[in-house]
Amino acid sequence: MRKGYLFVFLAASMWGTLGIFAKYLDGFGLSPFTMVFYRVLFAVVLLFVYLSVRGIELSIERSRLKFYAIYGFFSIFLFYTLYFYTVTISSVSFAVLLLYTAPIYSIILGRVIFREPFKREKILALVMVVLGVAFVNGSSVEFSTKAFVFGLLTGLTYALYGVLAKFAVRKEEPEKALFYTLLFGLIYLTPFANFSVPSEAYPYLFALAFFPTFLGYILYNHALKDVEVGRASIVATIEPVVAILLAFLLFGEVLGFKQLIGAALIIGGSMLVHLGEKGKSEQSVLEEVLEEVH
Repeated sequence: MRKGYLFVFLAASMWGTLGIFAKYLDGFGLSPFTMVFYRVLFAVVLLFVYLSVRGIELSIERSRLKFYAIYGFFSIFLFYTLYFYTVTISSVSFAVLLLYTAPIYSIILGRVIFREPFKREKILALVMVVLGVAFVNGSSVEFSTKAFVFGLLTGLTYALYGVLAKFAVRKEEPEKALFYTLLFGLIYLTPFANFSVPSEAYPYLFALAFFPTFLGYILYNHALKDVEVGRASIVATIEPVVAILLAFLLFGEVLGFKQLIGAALIIGGSMLVHLGEKGKSEQSVLEEVLEEVH
């Protein structure tokens, strides 16, 4: 059990480095499309090797390709790129906090698509996140309206990632679902990628693919064998804390008092949503594997 919690903590900590990698790669002059392209390319190769070693067949029904084409567009092409773009035009702290507005959209989409009830904790979480966003963007350290809008769109596409995950694992194993999602995302990214990349950037690109993308997924997947989904989700909210701390240590990013209040409200709202997830079914565990991976 303790090992499971450790794996969740390590996976979430690795996801917390995504914005850090984006900042470093931005220093090499790479566009968000190029960063994400190489991240996905290396991750697809790593996942292919992993699936081959584990003996998991890659064949899927032809009718499922249309779904993965849609899933890859929203979950990889849009979500990954929007997040990295928001980081490059604002800050790591700002981007990761707006990423965690996803519960707002998840609750609304869950109600519209799956007829999930509006429970008291969900309504409270909505209020907390909305107030948190107001504090984060209304502080003395303000970013452009464009950064704010793109940050909110990142949260929306992250929520869509989770919604589509519910459909993905109904037919395929999580590993296979992730492979095809990344593969279609790679296809969409190819026309926008710059293939002339400084050699010094490749170690960062490979590390971006290996640690937060591939290894983070593997660790979280294994953790859910020992830890309940709801508890794992709560532990995983350490991600923005890690991102903010690393941004402070590496780039000197400092949150003002209002931003700290906003951060607490957003993270607290996200945790509140996950508190109601204890005791989920095995199907929900499979959904969670994809929903948390980013």
